[in-house]
Amino acid sequence: MIYRFRIILDTEEDVFRDIEIDKNASLEDFHNVITQSFGFDGTEMASFYLSDDEWNQGEEISLFDLSEGMTTTRLMNETSINDVVSKTSLKLIYVYDFLSMWTFLVELAEVAEYEDGVEYPNVMFVHGQLPDAAPEKEFKADKDELDDFNDDEYSDIDEYDDMGFSEHWN
Repeated sequence: MIYRFRIILDTEEDVFRDIEIDKNASLEDFHNVITQSFGFDGTEMASFYLSDDEWNQGEEISLFDLSEGMTTTRLMNETSINDVVSKTSLKLIYVYDFLSMWTFLVELAEVAEYEDGVEYPNVMFVHGQLPDAAPEKEFKADKDELDDFNDDEYSDIDEYDDMGFSEHWN
């Protein structure tokens, strides 16, 4: 089976690619075709994130394991597309280059059969040009997340000695 995805750059202008790829391909293979279809050299760090219908970011699946053994990290080369995408879970978020934060919304559009004479992965359609710089992002927390934060708890610098830090830690 072939999965047909639309990969949309998270920007005001319409910039997207439609890509067909084998459902058993790895997320690393998918990463490679996405970067090539948008004209990136593919040398920057990238991650896929599981997403719900409202595009809320979930579990990370990384290109490289940077956890230094602290946690278990799912890796793109060990995860197939059909392990994370199904008829009930259609969306992923893809972030390329963590300094620029190129952010893409990835959605499964269709499940299809192989077509004779077509090589997969296949870039089916290209619309729009990548801007010179990644679109600006506004990072903000929901009000509910801030309600539990107590500013007074962190505002008195004179309480530094009570925080358990040593001035001569090295």
